[in-house]
Amino acid sequence: MKMSRRAKRMSRSRSKHKRGVALNLVSLMDIFTILVFFLLVNSSNAHQLPSSKTIKLPKSHAEKIPEENVVVQVNRDEILIDGKLVARIENLLQQDSDQIAPLAAALQLKTQRWQALHSTEEMPKDGRKVTILADKGLSYQLLRKVMNTCSQQSYSQISLAVNRVPFKKEAS
Repeated sequence: MKMSRRAKRMSRSRSKHKRGVALNLVSLMDIFTILVFFLLVNSSNAHQLPSSKTIKLPKSHAEKIPEENVVVQVNRDEILIDGKLVARIENLLQQDSDQIAPLAAALQLKTQRWQALHSTEEMPKDGRKVTILADKGLSYQLLRKVMNTCSQQSYSQISLAVNRVPFKKEAS
């Protein structure tokens, strides 16, 4: 039987709807790529302090996120700046000086490098920032020497790193 024009047109229309709609995968891939890059860039809003198996940090209820600055690590055996060995602890406690000479030299070098990179900026009036990761079993005398050395080298904004512990409310 011969189909009329109208019948042919209707059958073509029905067959198009049965096939379904085709997805444009290129557009979806572009969107997901942009989303991945956005998440990668914005996920690193907190500065991660270097971790060391030899340093056991004290615990605290501190809320402030650490800022990116010079990191001084002090464990029971050595002092490190940004992961590089500066001095060994063995003889530092017996010295009469309130400063640790190798630490002072390393901090001075850091200051010179900072000034070379940021020649247009002035040194902050309240001093540069330093974070000290000190073992919780470290003697106060040694920690005091480290802090004094930092402040003498214009690193007077000193932060002590701690492990954050959730605050527990006391039962009334």
